Amino acid sequence: MTAKRIARLAALLLPFCLLYARAGAELTIGSIDLAFLAHSVRSRNFAWARRPWFIIALLWWAAEILASTPIPALGLGPAGWKSLSQAIVLIRLLLLPAGLAWALDTQAARSRFWLAIAIAEGWILLQCWQQAIIGVNIFGDHRWPDGALTGPFWAPRAGPPYAHLLFLVALPIIAALIARRGIAPKCAAAGIGIIGFATALIIGQRMPFLLAGLGLAVTALAFRPVRLPAIALGILVLLAIPALKLVSPPSFDKLVLETTHQVQHFALSPYGELYTRATVMIERSPWHGYGFNGFLYFCPQSRFDAGLPALGIGPTDLARGACNIHPHNFYLQAAIEAGIGGLLLFAALNLAWLIELGRGILRQPMKLGAFIGVLTYAWPLASTDNFAVLPMAGWLFVMLGLGLALPQSGPAEPERLYAGQPRQPAMTGSSHD
Repeated sequence: MTAKRIARLAALLLPFCLLYARAGAELTIGSIDLAFLAHSVRSRNFAWARRPWFIIALLWWAAEILASTPIPALGLGPAGWKSLSQAIVLIRLLLLPAGLAWALDTQAARSRFWLAIAIAEGWILLQCWQQAIIGVNIFGDHRWPDGALTGPFWAPRAGPPYAHLLFLVALPIIAALIARRGIAPKCAAAGIGIIGFATALIIGQRMPFLLAGLGLAVTALAFRPVRLPAIALGILVLLAIPALKLVSPPSFDKLVLETTHQVQHFALSPYGELYTRATVMIERSPWHGYGFNGFLYFCPQSRFDAGLPALGIGPTDLARGACNIHPHNFYLQAAIEAGIGGLLLFAALNLAWLIELGRGILRQPMKLGAFIGVLTYAWPLASTDNFAVLPMAGWLFVMLGLGLALPQSGPAEPERLYAGQPRQPAMTGSSHD
């Protein structure tokens, strides 16, 4: 079996491993990376390493390693060798999108990979509706106490992956349907959009729902064939929010009442406590930070209790949730781990990814979906998971890898996907067989 076939097989398994098997996801990611590097060495083709996004990724990785290296005389690496080892293995994730772009260099390979992602997204959707209708998912798990649907998981984890993958999965199908003649395909396209967004609403997780709204706004701006329907769907969703009180009172209380209360008293909310604590930590070590996972290791220390008096924010309190395993924001996390320089490199990396994916999105719904998925993941005004921890980090690089694999010119991918048009290689700067 050739290196590329190994990588393609691992790629097909990756979305399903991200659902339930973190160790399996690590194994498939490692397989893709190693196959890709082996091919690059054998062919002596490292053109992919000169892509702007990858150069910035290496610089950010170097900043994380430097900040995590135990050099007490310079104040570096206060968390020790464990933090350094965790920073070093970040490279596996940074290589993954380049490896996927290499492996998915034909339309057939991209179609199969997209189908695997679509099956994973569909499974989340089906399990959310099953739990909403009959009260339990396939494993017998009930709603979370706050009303959020857990979907196919035991805890409320369905919202983030569902929201990020929604447009990547839905837009190619909708584009293919509306391109067909007759009213029936267009009604089917409208139904997919309504069901897709209604699922984001009934899941009952605030940030994923808001990010889905951001994706809908970008779709309306960038995809002219559905601009008016997307605007109409947005209005319909806003009107449907009050009806959620009848369908799921706990979800309504969380999405509307609890959100309103937290916004009005944000500094005293758990998120406000976290962000205040993180800001104080950055103030105390603005240039080199605390190394990888620095928030986890050092947040509980009393020296960070001070609050932000200049902003009228009082001392934080561990009892109110001032500390957690991560600061729930990628950009605060980047600054805590590698200082202001690390933050700037991290922001530049996300921007470089979006610029790379942004080429051709007006013509290719699948690429637009990948762009929206990465945009909603990288959006700075959001409560997030730990940036580099699976499974959520895996979904980011899955979307990025597929987006990089798509051609920048030629017929729109969905037209070939559904009409059997000729295959075209991706033009991503990656090496090819």
